[in-house]
Amino acid sequence: TFAAALALGAGASQANASPAADEPAEAAEPAAELATEAALVTADGTEVGVATFTAVPGGTLVAVVGTGMQPGFHGLHVHQTGLCEPDSAAPDDPGTTGDFLSAGGHIGVGESDHRHHPGDLTSLYVTEAGDAALTTVTDRFVPADLLDEDGSAVMVHSDPDNFANVPDRYAPEGPDQTTLDTGDAGSRVACGVVRS
Repeated sequence: TFAAALALGAGASQANASPAADEPAEAAEPAAELATEAALVTADGTEVGVATFTAVPGGTLVAVVGTGMQPGFHGLHVHQTGLCEPDSAAPDDPGTTGDFLSAGGHIGVGESDHRHHPGDLTSLYVTEAGDAALTTVTDRFVPADLLDEDGSAVMVHSDPDNFANVPDRYAPEGPDQTTLDTGDAGSRVACGVVRS
């Protein structure tokens, strides 16, 4: 189950952070508390995963588990608006519609190029069986940042994220604006509104 996989990931993270038995004991840090989570759903409303964001020393632990997804690498980002509406308009371009466009762009789009957006996360790998599990740490936001006035949403994209890493031999003039904004991660296939 999603909860069992999360517990396993969180337990491994805490185990890796424990001092060795022969090291001097220091004051114990308070246990991290789950701050935010998002249920990931497809455009037809099928729940395919869950993402959690937990404050840890030095950053935010991001854990994602999923099932029933297309195999391969998928772009994974936090988007700037907490709306996951199928066949919706983009906030900055109401004439453009598509699944989950209501969530806007990545957190930080327009302030920096892709791979430097605070909302850019490690790619999500889905096995041939359709299952995914990812645990990573970011220092680009804290869980509370995801609960601002208009909220935020976790997005799984259809394609791998190239992190705007396009070598000069392919694009002598550098990546185009779409690549700089999105990493060419494709359409939005699962979305989850971040909640406390």
